[in-house]
Amino acid sequence: MLASFLMGLVGGQRAMTPLATVAIAAARGELPVDNGAPRMVAHPLIAAGALALAVAEMAGDKQKSAPDRIVPIGLAARFITSAVAGAALASRRQRWLGAAVGGVTAVLASYPGWGARMASMPRYGQTPTGFIEDAAVLAGAASISRRLAKSGAA
Repeated sequence: MLASFLMGLVGGQRAMTPLATVAIAAARGELPVDNGAPRMVAHPLIAAGALALAVAEMAGDKQKSAPDRIVPIGLAARFITSAVAGAALASRRQRWLGAAVGGVTAVLASYPGWGARMASMPRYGQTPTGFIEDAAVLAGAASISRRLAKSGAA
């Protein structure tokens, strides 16, 4: 359940990163054997599409027209993608709990992440703070992926 929680923290900052991370891990065969990931998530086209969406989200986040992550559609996207990732990182028996942990954590983590970004933007600007946030998100997602690949268990 720890991996589902941690991926929810990632999802609170970038909606598409949890789905991309899990899809890539599934396509590489790095998820636990008894995980709750649907076979569809492991398809290479799904992994490539999720990665493209995650990159596009990171690029779009630097635009002045980017909406706040706490708007309803942003929270819904974070919940859904982090719930899918949370289920994929949990055992088959606990897939629903993993989904709930990932999704709820993402929604709750959105608020302090948004607050920190808003507080730092007047001093450092939208683009630099976005890049720093991207680095933290990618480091977290990569760490979770490495843990999965190394241990083979969530």
